[in-house]
Amino acid sequence: MSVTLFQIWRHPIKGIGVEALDTVGLKVDRPLPLDRAWAVLEEGGEATEGWRPCRNFLRGAKGPALMAVTARVEEEMVHLSHPNRPDLAINPDAAEAALPLFDWLAPIYPKDRRPAAALVKAPGIGLADANFASVSILNCASLCALSRKLGRNLDPRRFRGNLWLEGLAPWEEFDLVGKRLRIGVAELELVEPISRCRATEASPETGCRDTATLQALEDGWGHTRFGAYAMVRRGGKIGVGDRVLIV
Repeated sequence: MSVTLFQIWRHPIKGIGVEALDTVGLKVDRPLPLDRAWAVLEEGGEATEGWRPCRNFLRGAKGPALMAVTARVEEEMVHLSHPNRPDLAINPDAAEAALPLFDWLAPIYPKDRRPAAALVKAPGIGLADANFASVSILNCASLCALSRKLGRNLDPRRFRGNLWLEGLAPWEEFDLVGKRLRIGVAELELVEPISRCRATEASPETGCRDTATLQALEDGWGHTRFGAYAMVRRGGKIGVGDRVLIV
């Protein structure tokens, strides 16, 4: 069976909103364009330049309701939606964007967590959990295997991935670490598996924790990894349905 690119997703504001794409242009040593391009720093977080660990930011592991936020980018504006909030549109690069965003987030973020303090722009390598310019590769067959283990179909948005591949064997993505994938003219090298957090336990529809994904991974396979980080080694445009070659 051939391997194809099944889905493309990006997350303009780290931990706050997911957006489906049909096509995207990849650049060498850069994340997916506009993926984790901004983040909301929590009070007391590291107010420094450059990449910072995820513990500094608002995210779904701390506030599961954030997992139900969807995003849409139109020119300089990011449009956010949530089932329990009115829609919001902001220009994250504008100085006046932070306050409306923080007001919008406050009712859906736990009161016992540190509140939003600043809306920050990512460095060139992005603000993914990996400290390098990563593109996350996920495997549809692994999602099916985990879904069977749990007895329910899991929404891929739980895993906040960039590129979902169809046609691999379950967990084959781990065997591909150190190898390259060619999608169109673009090439990505798989670097390391992704360790997962409690964000995956929350439903992207409701924002409520409803599934013990981490326990299922541990019980079924002896780890809590899902997907792999990759780096772009050759740039180019890719699209849903493209054939994926292992090179």
